[in-house]
Amino acid sequence: MAIKQNKYFKSLKNIFRAIFAAFAALKNIFVIIIIIFMVWMVFFDTNSWLIHHELNTDIEALENEKDYYKKEIEKDNKAIKEISTEKGLEKFAREAYYMKRENEEIYIIEYEDSLKTK
Repeated sequence: MAIKQNKYFKSLKNIFRAIFAAFAALKNIFVIIIIIFMVWMVFFDTNSWLIHHELNTDIEALENEKDYYKKEIEKDNKAIKEISTEKGLEKFAREAYYMKRENEEIYIIEYEDSLKTK
């Protein structure tokens, strides 16, 4: 039993020595200045990492929005091309506004699965 405790105590001693060595390095003025500088640059500076991260996410969101609107513009341009012909304009008027020619009857057929039931 005493042998196992000595093993654990030796490993704990090594851990504590490493921790104390790290704190001993903090006594060095250069290490303290570098740590303060790093904390200042990451959190408090006007060009801090936090602000850069926020701006990068905003830029990414705006680029996604830009791509969305480019696709919508392409879709609208395609629809405009289709409507610019007389045949396309007639098709659009019949489908969207249920227009008809003279002496023509239009019947709207709705299927049971397309009706909204409340």
